[in-house]
Amino acid sequence: MLAAFRTRTAPRSLLLSAVRPGCKSALSVSGPGVSAGLFARCYHKPTRSTAYKKLGEGDLRHFKSILPAETILATPAIGGTADPIELEGFNADWLNKYRGSSQLVLRPKTTKEVSEILKYCNEQGIAVVPQGGNTGLVGGSVPVHDEVVLSLRNMNKIRSYDELSGILTCDAGCVLEELGNYVGEKDHIMPLDLGAKGSCHIGGNVATNAGGIRFLRYGTLHGSVLGLEVVLPDGTILDNMSTLRKDNTGYDLKQLFIGSEGSLGIITGVSIATPRKPSSVNVAVLGVPSYENVQQAFKLARRRCGEILSAYEFWDASCMGAVLKHHDLKNPLSSEFPFYVLIETSGSNKDHDDEKLGGLLEELMEEGIVEDGALAQDETQISRMWSMREGIPESLGKTGATYKYDVSIPIPVLYDVVGDIATRLEKANLFKPEEQTGNPVKLVCGYGHIGDGNLHLNVVAEKFEDRVTDIFEPFVYEWVASHRGSISAEHGVGLMKRDYLGYSKSPEMIDYMKRVKNLFDPKGILNPYKVV
Repeated sequence: MLAAFRTRTAPRSLLLSAVRPGCKSALSVSGPGVSAGLFARCYHKPTRSTAYKKLGEGDLRHFKSILPAETILATPAIGGTADPIELEGFNADWLNKYRGSSQLVLRPKTTKEVSEILKYCNEQGIAVVPQGGNTGLVGGSVPVHDEVVLSLRNMNKIRSYDELSGILTCDAGCVLEELGNYVGEKDHIMPLDLGAKGSCHIGGNVATNAGGIRFLRYGTLHGSVLGLEVVLPDGTILDNMSTLRKDNTGYDLKQLFIGSEGSLGIITGVSIATPRKPSSVNVAVLGVPSYENVQQAFKLARRRCGEILSAYEFWDASCMGAVLKHHDLKNPLSSEFPFYVLIETSGSNKDHDDEKLGGLLEELMEEGIVEDGALAQDETQISRMWSMREGIPESLGKTGATYKYDVSIPIPVLYDVVGDIATRLEKANLFKPEEQTGNPVKLVCGYGHIGDGNLHLNVVAEKFEDRVTDIFEPFVYEWVASHRGSISAEHGVGLMKRDYLGYSKSPEMIDYMKRVKNLFDPKGILNPYKVV
């Protein structure tokens, strides 16, 4: 049973320059030191570049000289025998929002094979999209047109593990959850944890600089990754599989590839530091009356449990309603609340951790910051509580066509954008908060990582259509820019946000990003049409 604690009363700009032609703006933004201007929503699918070669039977013959036949999927259009349906899982993202028309999927098993493939593609001007677990949300891991898909799923070997230092080296195609299970047997954990851990690859995690629910405790992959093996567009192999925590010998080139989304090189190997597995873990879910109280509770949690606080997640009532409807879960609290908070502590001394968390919960209740709560009593209940938070994305997807926005915003105004989007949709007669049926928009909701200032804004509609999208794009990006936030907190840029990059980066920064891209990939064959 869940141990509950309750109150004695009833529960109670930035602005863009570089506007692309033919776009329209929803909002003018200005701010201290920011020039007023307009930015715009553009169609996301660029025209196929004639610079890239169309595949032929000769190309397929060459790839067959590099790879075994069973690692190649080629359609009859280029001389292969695979039914195009076999390529569906590689051509479309998991939301079925972004879809390409690749005729060829290559699944190498070694770094040498990746090198030979890229060398040929670079010489021939053949565009390539690297693909890991294909769990991305911004169209970064699927072809836009007919690019060759280079899948890393066959590169799934653990290379070494040092139990003294906790340093793991592995192929880029290793699944995050499987790595977690492997190091877990050695009393360690991976420094990141995602809802998609059962499918996503560590190479993709690094390439997108994935965040997740352990970010509060263990930070960014820029700190956890110690070394990378990367194949450049011309086939050059950069072997920087360092296992050193300290190496101050010049430019730290691996940092360029972390978060580059496969646009500079293909990550084939990863060296990463794994933290010691905590021997004491506690999880509590709290019912909170307002977003202001969510912030107050976080402030107090940091003060009382700072050294053992490992997660602080929040979600609103709409998210809770969706996850309870679509998952076999029950609300651990006695009533419904406007907001819910999940607090996790991780340490090495159970008595110490229990005392600290207990003191925090007692103070939160006495101060009226929290109105109800439940504390997990065993690992099964911990898992169920996390399932509520991690099940939100899937639940919203089952509710309807889901527009997803992953943004960083200063914590005091983090949730304000949800209300502002809802108001705009209401004024346009597209949404009524009290009615989930009969309107084009069913839900406007938010959840995320308070400690990281990361909000996942979701608009759930009957279907994807322009009259809905036009209400909040580019408004949502302009709103974020006006508060000096980031249009992508952890999902990356991909295809979805390429045309909006100026909301988070200055023209000078974008210019230098393009210069870096051109330096590594002068022919632009790697993951074209994306990022910059």
